[in-house]
Amino acid sequence: MGDSKDFKTAIMDKKKAPNRLVVDDALNDDNSVVCLSPAKMEELNVFRGDTVILKGKKGRDTVCIVLSSEETDDANIRMNKVVRKNLRVRLGDIVTVVPKEDVPYCKKVHILPVDDTIEGVSGNLFDAYLKPYFLEAYRPVRKGDLFLVRMAMHPVEFKVVEMDPAPYG
Repeated sequence: MGDSKDFKTAIMDKKKAPNRLVVDDALNDDNSVVCLSPAKMEELNVFRGDTVILKGKKGRDTVCIVLSSEETDDANIRMNKVVRKNLRVRLGDIVTVVPKEDVPYCKKVHILPVDDTIEGVSGNLFDAYLKPYFLEAYRPVRKGDLFLVRMAMHPVEFKVVEMDPAPYG
């Protein structure tokens, strides 16, 4: 009779899925970074600066750099609004974190601005927005992702249309 009680309450027992984490708001506003607690990073065997794939809703995924944050709970992952939008998740949703080794450097990337964000912007978008955003920084991107660049008091949203090699780089 004692065994049947275990089956009745088994659904209440928390499953052990260390790579499934609750989405929390980011402390910094970087499109390329997610934050985990030091204990969670050790559990997932990832280190500061490692690249991870985040899997969200509707089969959406993206690639980010993982950083350590003491303010993050072990069950949470901190990401900014742009990353959440790419994953189609909101605060409190669950995402899956998978370490990704050997993300190749892109030979070429085709990036286009989102039309309604460039109204009133003149000049060379590459020199004014993209070059400073990617220069001196490791920013992994995924084909189909959107990212926001804040420069010159006017944020512009861009989309990764094509890349070589695809889908991550």
